[in-house]
Amino acid sequence: MIVIYHDFGGAHTSCVCANIHANILPSDKVPNKEDIMNLPTFDKITKEQYGHLLYIGTDEFGAKVYTLCRKQKQKFVLPAISDMYVIFNGDMNGFFLANTSPTVNNLMRLGGFSSRGLGLVSFGRPIAAKGILKNYSELVNLVQTTKDNMKKYIET
Repeated sequence: MIVIYHDFGGAHTSCVCANIHANILPSDKVPNKEDIMNLPTFDKITKEQYGHLLYIGTDEFGAKVYTLCRKQKQKFVLPAISDMYVIFNGDMNGFFLANTSPTVNNLMRLGGFSSRGLGLVSFGRPIAAKGILKNYSELVNLVQTTKDNMKKYIET
């Protein structure tokens, strides 16, 4: 099984959701800002990593969890990845895509743009982390929904 958390930049919500999913970050409480900022891929995606799957960890079901920076190419990138999965596995069983974009708030946008877009990392990264903490319960809910869908697949 494969789970891919994806969004525009792949550096904030998708990173945190994937780390929650892989049980690196807690789902029962809000971590502190340093826990978020110290994640290996939080606000650290490089241009060379755009469009690439970044491995985060393995979950309790044995699924490999990845993030993806897809920029504005969602309509092209996601079908291509899905098609490759079908080519190698014969069908879509065990393949889960989770769009984290709906959980993005204005603090994350400001922090992400400042850090990634303008290169003002010391200014933007803490703002993005604050936005993550503000919406942490929404991120946990998205991960839980993804895991619930996986459980349905496992039980059939």
